[in-house]
Amino acid sequence: MRLSDKIAPSFERIGGVYALPVILMIVALPLVGSLSSWVTLTVAGLAMGMMIFLMASGLSLVFGLMNVLNFGHSAFISFGAFIAASVLTGLSAWVGAHSLGFNLLALFAAIGAASLFGLVAGIVFEYLIIRPVAGDHLRQILITMGALIVSEELVRAIWGDNPITVARPAALNGIFVIGGASIEIYRVFAFCLGLAVFVGLYLVLNRTRIGLLIRAGVENREMVEALGFRIERLFVGVFMLGSALAAMGGAMWAGYQGTITGSLGSEMLILITIVVIIGGLGSIEGSLLGALLVGLLGNYVAFLFPKLSLASNMLLMMAVLLWRPWGLKPAVKS
Repeated sequence: MRLSDKIAPSFERIGGVYALPVILMIVALPLVGSLSSWVTLTVAGLAMGMMIFLMASGLSLVFGLMNVLNFGHSAFISFGAFIAASVLTGLSAWVGAHSLGFNLLALFAAIGAASLFGLVAGIVFEYLIIRPVAGDHLRQILITMGALIVSEELVRAIWGDNPITVARPAALNGIFVIGGASIEIYRVFAFCLGLAVFVGLYLVLNRTRIGLLIRAGVENREMVEALGFRIERLFVGVFMLGSALAAMGGAMWAGYQGTITGSLGSEMLILITIVVIIGGLGSIEGSLLGALLVGLLGNYVAFLFPKLSLASNMLLMMAVLLWRPWGLKPAVKS
């Protein structure tokens, strides 16, 4: 019996792949040394992971469930970030007000505007760019990469080449201290928002009729259509949802970074693709696991071994794929 066969049952008993983020946090604690630094890094990693999840979950849905290689997905991230920044600038009086209500109104207006853009742009993108090359992966790669380049130039034409500073609502701009650990309020909010989105997606896909039809359409599209359901419309809805999530993630990432540039989409494309591959195609749970691992590992490695921080995500992906070639929690194995 191989060693991996002996380890697997014990690993599954402690939670399987769902335990990986917890195991990573436990391993990092003695390496970091300071409990306060570990708490700060862990909260930052969890918040970063949740924002990456928002951006990657849409790509995972479209890639895994619709079999569409959309490398233009990160264009929605860029537009979402810049639209949110513009809305926050326009509502500067609410952003800077000493009122939690006005602060939250400004923030949700920015997130809502970005998400609405993602919904509308998603259906246009699917109709003009994706539909003509349906089923042809090579042409999908070429045309969606071209769309990403054009989108970045549009961003630069509208907002300029210079970096833009993104204002955070005053109520979310501070920190609080727990046991010597400094925790940013914005990061806690980002984690809670990402968690709420995950729960909503999970319930829709696993506890509703629409989710059942989507998953059935992935497994056997002809059968679902024979029963009288317009599966094409469902898949267009999935694409719109994925685009809206990308724009929402971009809006949150803009506040997290504080400064954004026109190359944001290209910078995030590699990261979210790694998360989707690590998690497994078409899997919301896998995207969450992959995003949390990337966020946590990135923060720990940047603290412990700064020179390895850029390579940490690639090393993580290699390790996961050597262990599980289809990812941590794939919706389908193909």
